[in-house]
Parts: sequence; C-alpha cells; structure tokens
Amino acid sequence: MIETLFQKNKTIYSFEVFPPKKEDDFTAAYSTLDSMAKCNPDFISVTYGAGGSKSKKTVDIASYIKNQLHIPSIAHLTCVGSKKYELDLILEALKEHHVNDILALRGDRPQSMSDEQYQRRDFRYASELISYLNQKDSFSVAAACYPEKHFESPNLSEDLFHLKEKQEAGARFMISQLFFDNAYFYNFLEQLPRYHITIPICAGVMPITSASQLGTTVSLSGSSVPKELSELIAKYSDSPEDMRKAGIDYACKQMLDLKEHHVDGIHIYTMNKAKMAEEIMNAIR
Repeated sequence: MIETLFQKNKTIYSFEVFPPKKEDDFTAAYSTLDSMAKCNPDFISVTYGAGGSKSKKTVDIASYIKNQLHIPSIAHLTCVGSKKYELDLILEALKEHHVNDILALRGDRPQSMSDEQYQRRDFRYASELISYLNQKDSFSVAAACYPEKHFESPNLSEDLFHLKEKQEAGARFMISQLFFDNAYFYNFLEQLPRYHITIPICAGVMPITSASQLGTTVSLSGSSVPKELSELIAKYSDSPEDMRKAGIDYACKQMLDLKEHHVDGIHIYTMNKAKMAEEIMNAIR
C-alpha cells in the first residue's frame, strides 16, 4: 500500500499520467511508462475519464505499472456520474489486477448528465465514496485537497472542514491540486492542525512548458499565477524551446523549495512527457 511509503521520513516523489484516448495509442503509452520507470518514482497515479469513460484504460495502465514495472500505482476513481454497481465492476477489475490503491474523487459532472440525474446521483461527495471504498476491505484510499480551496467552496475554512470529513471517512493521504506559488501551499499546511488533519499531503506541481498550456491549466484548476511565472510566459511565449526550458526550471525551483521545507511528497503532473519527468528528477534528487 502506498500509505506505508510516508513512514520513511523522507519526501517521496510521484508522477501522474493519463490513459491514451485510442486503443492504437497503447503501445506508445507503455513505452512512455517504461521510460518513466527509469526515474524510479515512488508511485504513479493514473487518471480516470469523466463518468468512467476511460475506466478500463485506467485499470489497464495501473495494472501495467504495478505488475510489469513493479512500481506502486494508484487508480483515480470518480463517482459523480456512476452508479454503485458500475463502480463495483471497476473495483472488481482493480482487485483482480492487484491494484489496491485508489484516489477517490467526486469528479466533474459529465456534460450528458441531466439536472435530475445529477441531483439523484448515488454519491454526492468524495467523502461518501471514500466511506464506501473503506467498506470493501481491499483498498487503501487517498483523497484530493486544494491549497487555494476548491472552486465551489466559499472560503478555505469551509474547504478544510470538508477535507477533515475525507480524513474521517478513511482517506490515508492526500494529493493536492496543482499550484504555482508555494506560499499558498505553506499557508494551507499551517491551517491543518486547527482542523486536526494529520494525514500526509503530497504537493501537486505541473511544469508549464507552453503559453497555451497555462491558460487551459488555470481555467481548469483555478490556480493563481504569480508574477514571476507570468513574466516568463510573456518573455518566452514566442520561443517554444526557451519556454519549455524556463517552465521546467520554474517547476524545479518550486520542488527544491518544497523539498527544503520537508513536505511529505511531491506529485508531478507529467502530462505523459517522459523526457520532462527525467529532466526534473535529475534536477531535484
């Protein structure tokens, strides 16, 4: 179980990857994972399509990481668009492949989901999914957290209250939403004792390697963009290779600072870029 990695009193490093959209792309995906394995991450997480649209692919990729590469894998599982029986089928498949770690998420509402379906969904919140998974006795469950608060929360205090609910439901550790300013993460960590949140927290970092990537990332994550990063974008936006290098350097500075502050873990949103992951790991380890 991944939760035991945090007992070694050192910062652990992990990657996030996503399954290929097409079956024909699996060969390339496995090649990418083979390259990433050479970086020796402590674990790799595998994302999950809205409403379970990529659930089989998530299982296949998580299984390959765990059983072929012998690296701990954690499968994302979202519940907003799924019935309990549908999730049970996925859980059986994960169990068959010996993937016992799950990142439990509410997820984004599928576009095809009607208002009536949304109001009558089996799981309203991630904490309910966490409780359900912990009744299964086969899985170790992690949760998501938000250093700048979840976009639906009116303030950080209410968001932290809901994080405490996730811990009480049985989450063993948390992986944070990406952020670009470490000050937000440190402030977030300082608040945790007030809410008696004691489980390990992995800091989520995404290197910005193109100007267009930043706009999409910010709109999806709600993360603030510090002046230093926005200036880098402005300076190098017309030079793709310089932008790539500057974005990786910025992320490495973030991670080295996090490491110096002895954070529990650093989770790198790799966007399936093996070369970038290798460059980062060589720089920060």
